[in-house]
Formats: sequence, C-alpha cells, structure tokens
Amino acid sequence: MTTFNELYNRLVKASVENKLPEELEKLRQEEFDPHHLDCLLNPELHPPVIRIGDCTCSDNERAACAGKCLFEALYRDKSGNVAINKDLCVGCSQCVENCRAKKLTESKEILPTLAAVHDAKAPVYAMIAPAFINQFSPEVTPGKLRSAFKRLGFAGMVEVALFADILTLKEALEFDKNIVNEKDYQLTSCCCPMWIAMIRRVYHELVPHVPGAVSPMVACGRSIKALYPDAITVFIGPCLAKKAEAREKDISDSTDFVLTFQEMQDIFDFAGINLAEMPEDERDHSSRAGRIYATTGGVSEAVQKTVKRLNPHRTITVRAAQADGVPACKAMLNDVMEGKITANFIEGMGCVGGCVGGPKRLIPKEEGREHVYRYGEEAAYPTPIDNPYVIELLHRLGFDTVESLLEHSDIFTRDF
Repeated sequence: MTTFNELYNRLVKASVENKLPEELEKLRQEEFDPHHLDCLLNPELHPPVIRIGDCTCSDNERAACAGKCLFEALYRDKSGNVAINKDLCVGCSQCVENCRAKKLTESKEILPTLAAVHDAKAPVYAMIAPAFINQFSPEVTPGKLRSAFKRLGFAGMVEVALFADILTLKEALEFDKNIVNEKDYQLTSCCCPMWIAMIRRVYHELVPHVPGAVSPMVACGRSIKALYPDAITVFIGPCLAKKAEAREKDISDSTDFVLTFQEMQDIFDFAGINLAEMPEDERDHSSRAGRIYATTGGVSEAVQKTVKRLNPHRTITVRAAQADGVPACKAMLNDVMEGKITANFIEGMGCVGGCVGGPKRLIPKEEGREHVYRYGEEAAYPTPIDNPYVIELLHRLGFDTVESLLEHSDIFTRDF
C-alpha cells in the first residue's frame, strides 16, 4: 500500500506541474488509505496534526500520550488510537515530536494552495514570516525569494515584518496609555498563537492584561484583502500553530492557507527552482523592530524602543521579561499569577528561541537568530515610528493618525 509520504510527494509533484487531476485518476487503480488522500486534498477538514496510521504502542503508553497535551486536544478513539480534537488542537507539535511510533504528522496545505495559484481567477499573495531570512540558503536574498514566488504564479511576496512594525506601534501605544503605575503590566498579544492559547484557555484570568491586537500574520492578511478584496493570502513560516490560528473563527478572514518552510521547500524542489539563481526583486519596507520579531526578546526590544521614541520623557519605562518554550511560558505565567514578576511587559514564545526555533524551520535556531538580527541591522529604520512605509500604509488603510491604532478597527483588533 502507498504510504502517506509517498502519496504526498507524488501529489505535490503533480500539483506543481498542474497535473493533479490526471494523477488522481491514476490513483483509482491503486491501493492507498483514503484518509491520507482526504487530509491532503481537504486539510481544512482536519486538525493541524493528523494521524497517519494506527498506534503501535501499549495501552498504558497511549493513555499517557493522550494525557500529555496542555490543551487537552488528544484523546483515545473507539479503536484505542490516539486521536486529535480539531477544535482544541493549537498545533504546538509536541505530540508529533514525542510520538514513538511516528504515526502523527503535521497537516499539509500545498494541494489547495497550488490549486488557487493555478486557477488564476484571483491574485495569490505569499506572506513570508519574519523568520524567513536565510532559511532556504545563505545565497537566497529576499529579492530572489520574491522572484521565485512570482515564477510559481504568486502575485507577489509580502514581508510580514512590515505588519509586525504596525503591531509594535499599536502595543507601544497601548503600553504608554495603560501602564501608569509600578504595579501595572501588559502581556504581549503579538506573534505566538501558542502563547495566546495558553493565556485564553489556561490562564484566562490574565486576559484583561492582553491588548486587543491581532498577530502580524492576521494584520498582513486583512490588510492585503482590504486593499485587494479578491486576493487569496498564504502565510509561510516555521510554525505549525499558525495553521490553527488561521482557522480561529474571529480571525479566519485573514489567511486562506498556511504553509511551513518545509512545505515551501518541497514546492521549490519539485518545481526545479534554483533560488540562488533567481533575479533580484528588492522591496524592503520593514524596520529593525519588525524584523527581529522572529526571536525571543524581539517583541520586547521592539516595543521598548518604540515606547521610548513615542514618549522619551516617560518615567515608567518598559521592564521586560521573556520565556520561550511551553514549560518556561507556563512557569512564567504561574509567577505572574502569584505576583512574583516585577516586569511590566511580559513576552512568551511557544518555541525555544522564538519563531526561529519553530518545528518546521530549515536551519538551526542559533543560525536563524543570528541571521534575523543581521537582517534587522540592515534595515533603514530602527522603529516603526521612523518608517515612512508604515505611515503611508496606515493612511492607505484609512488610519488618519498613528494614535488611531488605539481605536477598535476591523483590521488590527480582536477581542480576547
């Protein structure tokens, strides 16, 4: 019988070549698991983590697996197999990494993404995560990567770091407005969907300390759709949890598909695209602040410097605390609940190292961090308040002033 990985490789190759219907017709004569095919063709019907075979562990081991999920997304089905609750799974990928039998894997969204690209009835935009720099190769510049997306049929590539700039500005404004005494504190709402899921589901008493802001991915997708109403948006990053975030009901209007760096590399490989040989198409619009979001401490540093630029005479400055990895985030949130934290700006990242440590990264997290900070140093502007592209974009989206980001908007606001 055809394995899941064999089926995946075969159908991705056919999809890249725009020959998927013919390949599906051939499959009718072969033996494969229909569940595997449904997961690949209709990923939106399945959780971010899917089971691709029966569990081979003992009953006690299966019971232990089901009890290890922080978000209670694992359970045992009627056959005794570990299963995933689609509505509870946040895509933290811990179960994938810990599955001894290797029967769990991440959802794949390549087939519907490429179908949308080949359809050509609407422009498809690639939204690349701030962690992207040098992920595919040291020779691959942002301009070369943008050209590669266009070669595949995408209308363009947008750096999500520009929208991290906007969210930095929003969180800095929120801090300047709300932190008025030494006991006040703010939990960042940017970036990490695992961090936000932990607060909303496990530490919900802390929700009032989270500003009502969307993530940069959501801000990017909504902005593209506001400017180009027929557009289809595809987020590409190292994070499996973004697949779950994109399906959350109150923000599902922003992002149509989510691909990991690994999925994108598979597309480039099957398309025979040599990224290093692509022509340059440079359009750098983000500041240093937005670019360093991909590392633990990046959000804190960005907000800290932006608050200082907004209000240089402020007496209560940003005192930041960070944690990365789910266990460390839990420990820090427990300390917050018990009043043991003296910081007034608290940042959590579900992956060790931040987004550069995401489960579907292509390079070691230490290298990723180094490249992200180098790219940040190359930015023309240190903070979003210095970045004319941020101001121009806000005006195009209907924001008359920077301060209007504090008002409720259909693009940058969500209710926790």
